Amino acid sequence: MMMMQYCLDALKHFSTFLLTCCDSDFNHHSRGLPNPKDLAKGTVFTVNEIEALYEMFKSISKAGLIDKEQFQLVLFKTNRKKSLFADRVFDLFDTKHTGILDFETFARAISVFHPKAQNEDKLEFSFKLYDLKHQGFIERQELKQMMVATLAESGMNLSDDVIESIIDKTFEEADSKMDGKIDKEEWQSLVFRHPSLLQNMTLQHLKDITKTFPNFVFSTIVTDNPSSG
Repeated sequence: MMMMQYCLDALKHFSTFLLTCCDSDFNHHSRGLPNPKDLAKGTVFTVNEIEALYEMFKSISKAGLIDKEQFQLVLFKTNRKKSLFADRVFDLFDTKHTGILDFETFARAISVFHPKAQNEDKLEFSFKLYDLKHQGFIERQELKQMMVATLAESGMNLSDDVIESIIDKTFEEADSKMDGKIDKEEWQSLVFRHPSLLQNMTLQHLKDITKTFPNFVFSTIVTDNPSSG
């Protein structure tokens, strides 16, 4: 399961960057965020977390939007080459298929990585990462493409024989129907046997944004209801 850990670990790198890149002054109110309370209702974030997330988003966006190139620069700190993994994650975030991410789209997407997000949602997102052709199942070649791409992003070079061996073992365990592909049911079973596959789908610091950066919500629009957690 090493290969899948590499893929999901890159997402943790991205979120960590969001929390550490903010050296500029954020002591101002979240202008441009129309209704954080409504947005919070559509995610697992609290109102204060939405406001803090918005301030971080503004620090990496241009005119309130992020395109694929900016996203890749933030995610991998490079724009020197095309990244299959960055493209894949961006495309999954870009639910409106516009080629750009506004804050609402970004917040709703990254909500899946919150500790309070349902495991079913995390499992669904992780499955989509590998289903490159949107066919509802993962083919061997798709798995290899993602593995090669994520290993390259991690700066690791494995021989083709080693890569093929890892893929063989993954399919041997996951492909219970022996039809040469991994469907959602088989993916779910694999994750149940190896819960660590979803470990990096949970970013604990998303829950602690307002504690880590209290400046972000010093003049919050709406006070969180204590019962909302």
